[in-house]
Amino acid sequence: MIDIRLHDTMAREKRLFEPADPGRVTMYVCGPTVYNRAHIGNARPAVVFDVLARLLRHVYGRDSLVYARNVTDVDDKIIEAARAEGVDPSAITDRFERFYLDDMGALGVAPPTIAPHATEHVAEMVAMIGRLIEGGNAYEADGHVLFHVPSDPAYGALGRRDREAMIAGARVEVASYKKDPADFVLWKPSSEGVIGWDSPWGRGRPGWHIECSAMIERHLGRTIDIHGGGLDLIFPHHENEIAQSRCAHGGAPLARYWVHNGFLSMAGGEKMSKSLGNVVSVADLLAEGHKGETLRFALLSAHYRQPLEWSFSLIAQSKATLDRLYRTAGDAAPGTVDAGVVEALADDLNTPLALARLSAIEDAPVLRASGALLGLLGETQVSWFQGEGDARIDGLVAERTEAKKRRDFAEADRIRAVLADEGVLLEDGPAGTTWRRA
Repeated sequence: MIDIRLHDTMAREKRLFEPADPGRVTMYVCGPTVYNRAHIGNARPAVVFDVLARLLRHVYGRDSLVYARNVTDVDDKIIEAARAEGVDPSAITDRFERFYLDDMGALGVAPPTIAPHATEHVAEMVAMIGRLIEGGNAYEADGHVLFHVPSDPAYGALGRRDREAMIAGARVEVASYKKDPADFVLWKPSSEGVIGWDSPWGRGRPGWHIECSAMIERHLGRTIDIHGGGLDLIFPHHENEIAQSRCAHGGAPLARYWVHNGFLSMAGGEKMSKSLGNVVSVADLLAEGHKGETLRFALLSAHYRQPLEWSFSLIAQSKATLDRLYRTAGDAAPGTVDAGVVEALADDLNTPLALARLSAIEDAPVLRASGALLGLLGETQVSWFQGEGDARIDGLVAERTEAKKRRDFAEADRIRAVLADEGVLLEDGPAGTTWRRA
């Protein structure tokens, strides 16, 4: 058995990964809130945890992993978007969930085992909130139900912030009905015309944090092996998940390992944000002609826990490396995965080292199999370089071949130049001339 080591945010160190049941490894990753198109920063955790899922299946067996990635389909931003368009919230969530799945699929992200939706698990959330109230960890006030943070002495262990920093970081709403400023909402009232469900505390809807705890309990169990997400979720989201789950389950931990990916910034170190107007969506990048696999390679080029600076030079470099790998791989069938690639990934998903070792492989079948472990080299050589083909380009290549046969090298050079201006590169070899898009 290959030893996997993961950096555990809770322990602040790299730990040997030992699942509770090697035959049923459980992983939950916070998924999208479906009200807008995913930007390239949103894609980073999807790609990172897709690689981890591939590694876990490689080590423990194809059917060993139960991987859940939730869909938040009830949220104030969704309600606002639906109101702006004059449609039901489901019209917004259905549309943008399809977009999300299409965008992530283009990046080679395989669907999770389970994709639980918040709106389909309100009964589980209501039940968990009821238990928290019974245990003295939550209370009803002014139509709301709030988790009482001082009732959990261990609150704050994940982020290790002091009380003042936690209150400031959570942007806590000052409300007269709160017993403590740090208390957070588990259930909120819904006004007339706003999506809601009946509950013991009146018609309303769940807070954001409770959905993950309830869906984890429903699909994976009280304590899971791995909980993942971006660094921005450590506080308050994951901190609150931990508290409410621990209190609802008699002190049992929510997860045995906490894994978080780092931020993505634009070139120059500027954080990607809508307020700065520098958001780059996955859909826009694909529409510009960049292959999803190129974007995936770029996202894996830095260690997942480190910041990643996004730039078009990074995309170009990733494309050039993949071009070389596809030329080496040819059309070989996958063979055995390279041990060095597995070793790199098993060491806290060291994808930069794994990619370096991938580039050193000269055996085509081994290269194909090793690339697949990273979600790469999934196309044929022809489809990678030529896409769906182009009859016009094929015709020009044939004309150039005939020109060379009659020793009309000026015409041959002219055709090469025309194609080069269009971003099409010609490669002459013993078997004839092939072309690829730059």
